[in-house]
Amino acid sequence: MTEVEILTCLRHKNLVSLYGCTSRQSRELLLVYEYIPNGTLASHLRSHSTKPTLLAWPTRIKIAIETASALAYLHASGIIHRDVKTNNILLDNNLCVKAADFGLSRLFPEDISHVSTAPQGRPGYLDPKYHFCFRLTNNSDVYSFGVVLIELISSLPVVDMGRNNCEITLGSLAVRKIQRNEFEELVDPCLGIEKDSELKRKVTAMGELAFQCLQIKSEMRPSIDEVLDILREIEREKKDSKDAKEDNDNGGSGISKNKAGIDAAQPMMASITLNQATFFKSSSSPNNVTEKWTSESTNPNLSV
Repeated sequence: MTEVEILTCLRHKNLVSLYGCTSRQSRELLLVYEYIPNGTLASHLRSHSTKPTLLAWPTRIKIAIETASALAYLHASGIIHRDVKTNNILLDNNLCVKAADFGLSRLFPEDISHVSTAPQGRPGYLDPKYHFCFRLTNNSDVYSFGVVLIELISSLPVVDMGRNNCEITLGSLAVRKIQRNEFEELVDPCLGIEKDSELKRKVTAMGELAFQCLQIKSEMRPSIDEVLDILREIEREKKDSKDAKEDNDNGGSGISKNKAGIDAAQPMMASITLNQATFFKSSSSPNNVTEKWTSESTNPNLSV
């Protein structure tokens, strides 16, 4: 009933469409959705699908952007998904995202800051504040999406009992690797960042964004709208740099404007211009995320 109530009033290109349901007189109550032929993002990242697809970086960041777009639409509609995970991110024949499974979703009135409710969701994706304090907010989805970003970067499982106790969940593993300046160890080797400095900057930029999403205090995380804006900036950084170079080559001022009115000759994000060491360690990193995380948590297992 929750899914019917939510999906009948929503229309977005990155949300799975609900076609209808069986009647009360049927032997079984079933929901009928559009068929999404390419399986889940999880199956592609870990090659469990019948026709696994090598997900190159442009495809991965496109998936991240389309998933964030779907979540931004939900949040603007007063809905918290509450079960954001790669198993609920479906891919069509063109590897476009269709977010699915709204059985745990909650309507979220505009005039409240949080909903007090028993935690539900898959281990490894669950917002620590929601898990321990029973406080569900829009930024609970942001935390889960931060884990999805790390999955897109690493292709690693979200929960692995074979890892060290402090690194069983992917969120915990990512935080520890980033704080130790070992981010590159997380990156899926098939992306080939060691051969492409441009790609390395973009993957590292997504890593910092994921790190901000994974902060313990929900109010320290960006909103999903901010996450979406940053992902779009990361995706188009090369194009803007190319446009600026062409303008210089043509004798122009070397400054072009993108649609947002930002100087394309200037860095789109501070993180893109920083090397990995300063990215996660320097006090100049946006919001001082490393310092804030360390000061707020001494227990890396909180990311369960």
